Amino acid sequence: MPLRVRQALVVTIGVVLAAVMVGLGLWQLQVFTDQGNASAQARAQQAAVPLLDHVSADGTVGDIYGKPVTVTGHYLPGQQERVLGSDGVVRLLSALELADGRVLPVVRGTLEAGAEAPQAPTGDLQQVGIFLPSEPAADHPLTTGYTLGSVRLAQLAQLWPQPLMPGFVTLDAAEASAQGLPAATVTLPEQEGSWRNSGYALQWWVFALFGLGMTLKIAQNMSRRDPTLSSPELR
Repeated sequence: MPLRVRQALVVTIGVVLAAVMVGLGLWQLQVFTDQGNASAQARAQQAAVPLLDHVSADGTVGDIYGKPVTVTGHYLPGQQERVLGSDGVVRLLSALELADGRVLPVVRGTLEAGAEAPQAPTGDLQQVGIFLPSEPAADHPLTTGYTLGSVRLAQLAQLWPQPLMPGFVTLDAAEASAQGLPAATVTLPEQEGSWRNSGYALQWWVFALFGLGMTLKIAQNMSRRDPTLSSPELR
């Protein structure tokens, strides 16, 4: 078999094996991602706990983001914003004042574009929803009548004078329905999957690089060892 054919065969086998190992690494990485998503969903389905048991007066937050919480307070009349998302969905954000004077932003539900925002219910009441961290700054344009493109606490602090809680709550479907609003979709904080799977993914990619390097080395050595290339007739 000619040398170049043998070299091409070795390189082809090496590339195929490397591609398989890259695929295995991607599969392990997907397992890592799926485990994180499953963990986030599991947190969101836990029983609701009192929010103030996990957020101290100095703003220290325990392991509570992405979990259902209960919180008691009263809505401040007229202190609410319409949040226009990049997907065109409008969320109604209202200020719930707690007993200690802090304000918790609450996504009560969604609105049709251009619809009048209903006022929040009056009096002290307990609300149930998912506690979430501040969202990233919006990078999409806002139409007239909207000042927020995301629930970003740093921006909201410029609109509301009270001290804000270090997060916001999105009401669950039952609470939103009780206020005559469709429930807003919740984007859960990312959770980490098993680091064992991410380690396996990295190992497979290292093996793929090593295998490609060895393949090229073997192909190169084949030309050096080929006796026909050192015969006097070929010099």
